[in-house]
Parts: sequence; C-alpha cells; structure tokens
Amino acid sequence: MYSKLNTCVLQGLNGHIIEVEIDLSRGMPVFNIVGLPDTAIKESKERVRAAIKNSGYEFPLSRITINLAPANLRKEGSQMDLSIAIGILMSSDIISCKSMDNTVILGELSLDGKVNRIDGALPMIISMRELNIKRCIIPYDNREECGVVSDMEIIPVKNLNETVGFLNKVVEIEPYKGKNVFKNVGEEYSIDFADVKGQETLKRALEIAAAGGHNMLIIGPPGSGKTMAARRLPTILPKLSFEEAIEVTKIYSVSGLLNSKKMIQERPFRSPHHTCSSISLIGGGRIPKPGEVSLAHNGVLFLDELPEFKKEVLEVLRQPIEDGAVNISRINASLSYPAKFMFIASMNPCPCGYYGDPLHECTCSQREIDRYLGKVSYPLLDRIDIHIEVSPVKYMDLKRESKSESSRQIRERVKMARDIQFNRYREIGIFNNSQISSKEIKEHCKLSDSSEIIMKQAFEKYKFSARTYNKILKVARTIADLSNEEEIKDNHILEAIRYRTLNDKYWG
Repeated sequence: MYSKLNTCVLQGLNGHIIEVEIDLSRGMPVFNIVGLPDTAIKESKERVRAAIKNSGYEFPLSRITINLAPANLRKEGSQMDLSIAIGILMSSDIISCKSMDNTVILGELSLDGKVNRIDGALPMIISMRELNIKRCIIPYDNREECGVVSDMEIIPVKNLNETVGFLNKVVEIEPYKGKNVFKNVGEEYSIDFADVKGQETLKRALEIAAAGGHNMLIIGPPGSGKTMAARRLPTILPKLSFEEAIEVTKIYSVSGLLNSKKMIQERPFRSPHHTCSSISLIGGGRIPKPGEVSLAHNGVLFLDELPEFKKEVLEVLRQPIEDGAVNISRINASLSYPAKFMFIASMNPCPCGYYGDPLHECTCSQREIDRYLGKVSYPLLDRIDIHIEVSPVKYMDLKRESKSESSRQIRERVKMARDIQFNRYREIGIFNNSQISSKEIKEHCKLSDSSEIIMKQAFEKYKFSARTYNKILKVARTIADLSNEEEIKDNHILEAIRYRTLNDKYWG
C-alpha cells in the first residue's frame, strides 16, 4: 500500500517542499528511510513507532519504506516526524483522507504522541505560501509564530490523535488567525539618552549613525560612557516596519530563539562577548545556523572592547559589513543569511586604557600600544563610516541639573532624516544613505566647488582610500538630511571628514 504527503525542510531561510512517500509491502518487518536523511530523521523511526503505539493505533508489521523526495537534497531536522507517522497511518487505512496535495504537515513527535514545537516554523510557512500551498498542519506551540501569515490555513495540533481525528473529519479544528500580531507603536525602553551625562560630541555622532545607518567606532578611556551610549542606540532608531519585523522573526525562528513571542517587534541589539568564535559570530557549524551578524539583522551589532576579540574573528566581519549578507558554503549546500546591521564598536586606545588621557598617565610602552591597536586591521577600519574619540566625563557634567535630550526627541530627528532617504531612494529599493552604491553617490552626493577643494585637501593630507572617500560623502549626505538641506554644504563635508581623521592619530 502506498501513500504520499508533503512536509518541508529549510536551507538557510528558504523552505523546500519534501514529498514523503510511504510504501507498505509484504516481507520481513523492517523500517527504512531513504533520501539523504540526517541523524535526527533516521532516529524518527523509533519516535514514530512509539508514538503510533502509545496513541492507541496498531503499528503495521510490514516492510516499510519511506522515501524523502527529491532524493538529492539533504534533509535535516525533526519536523518530519508527524508527516511520516500520518503517512504510515494513511497506508494502513487508519486515515481515510487520501489526497493531501495542498497540505504540508510539520511537527516533532514525543513517544506518547504529543506534537512538539519545532524551530524555523515561520520561514517554512512563508516559503510554503510562496509555493501555493493552501494549508499547513503545525504544532500547537508554534501557532502564535505562524499566525502572522494571514492568507493561509494554519491548523495547530497538540497530538497525533487530534491530527488523525482532524484528517478523518471527526475532530474539528478552527484555522488559527493571529490577532494584533504587529503593533506599530512606540517602544518603551528602560534606558534613555537623557541618562548620558555630557559627551555631546558622542551623542551627535550616534545620531548621525542612526539617521544614515552608518557603522561607528568609539575610542576612549575606561569610564567615559562608550558602552553606556552605544547600548542606548536602539532607543533612537526608527521602529521596525512589518516587512523588517518578518525578516527578523524568521531568523530568530530558525535559531530557536523565538520562544513564546509572536513576532520580534524591537530592533535587535546583539553584543557578543569577546571570547566568541568566528562561527558564533558569522554563523555556520555542522548544522548551519545564523550567527550574531544575522541575529542583528535590521538592528545593531555591538562589539565592546574590540581589540580583545581574536584578530581572525574580526576579519570575518569584513564581507558581511560590505555585502549585508552571509554566505555559508558546505559540501551539500550553499546557504545565505541576511546581515544588514549597524556595526558599532568601542575600544580603549591602549591596553591600560589611558593613552592620550589628560587625567591619567599611560603605563604602556609604544610597542604594547602598537600591538594592541594592530589587532584591528586597516581594511576593517576602512569599512567603518564614523570614527569618534571621547574624553573622560567632566565633574560639572555629572552635577549639571538640566537634563540632556531624551531618546524620543533625538528619534524624531532621526525619523525625519530616514523619511527623506526613503522617499529619495524608494525607486531603487534601498532605505538609507549607508546602502547607496557608487552610481547613486554620484547622483545624490554632489559637492560644490568649495566642498570639492576641502575634500581634495583632506584626501591628500590623510591619504584616504577610495572607499573612505565614498564613506565620507555618505556621512555628509546624512548630516545634510538631518539639517533638512537639499545640497551638501561645506560645514557638512567638514564634519564628515572630522569623523575619519583618527586613523592618522592612532594607526598612522
């Protein structure tokens, strides 16, 4: 006896339909799964056998062959358990439903027949919708996550018995519809830029970075507020759009970090420890998973104490910073995860932290300073748009009665600048100044004659690269947008140049 139904497997964030073919034939009782299954799928034989028996059904004493087609695609994950069990029950005539062409079944089985939550349900459902699948049977615990897909029939099931009853039309399960899943309202944060005392130059640089989506490096002595200010960056970023929230939620779903959340609605802020490996930062592993750069997609990746990271770990950041995506190649597949993030890094100027500090004496030798700074390579520095040096906070700033600007006030200006950029670039599909190409730079970042002279002098004095030249123009364009100016003026280009002069001081 033969039956066929559909399930799904992920490669990166893309789901592929897998046809589960079940054949029951005479012969010695044996249970084989073919079609490039991984260990989790091979082990499903025991879970399926126990789940069927413990749900009150008779497991067929036949030669059982399961084929997962297409056979040349590597299958990973435990989400095929439920489809295999349903296929066996269909072949045994326990389930009367024979046609399931427009249905995909997902779910991991416990030995008692319970259907467990799976990782990556949302990207699977979205991919199935794009492939014209009309109905998905999913674990009950994934219902909130999948409820964001409104134009598909989502059937949440708790156990194998309930699934069999639904397919036999003796149990009625209402398709799940998420309610008020995405609320585009202002986020409430427990931290605020008003808490940062002094450091007006740093706050100005962070505002520019937020307005244009620029990367930023903060250099300064210990206790000057580098980390405190950087952690408040998400409070001045614009709210996630629905499309951005879906992208982020898909990544967190694949990573198993969604938990009970319906949807990620705040911009991610990821701050990995400096002991992290290149795989945890970029992604990959034996079973490839998104790394920190992808978990920071549409948000912020913050690396505190940048030179404390291993140099080989920092160097792998160069490609995702430039491309906005991570490509992971394996023998069986090449995967791609999105990684459009704002890269914010902070560091001390030397091992003791007090090089150039007017209040403390540096105890490091020049050799130690050079070795410390040498951990951050020039190619990586060249990809960071804004370099800012901060000084220790002054006593008078700490005692000042008047409050600094709040995050809400700064965010209004950032939103205004972002709206200008969105309207400017809407036809070419980009959202902020940091994403524009060389072609768009020529069109939208034109300089006056006087600004050209300033730029030429700075280019020759500081030995800028072509990439640095483009970065300065992008930052100047953002500064002009914050001023609501159509054209880039001399003061805009001068401020942008000032954010790229630290290389000469520290890296020479």
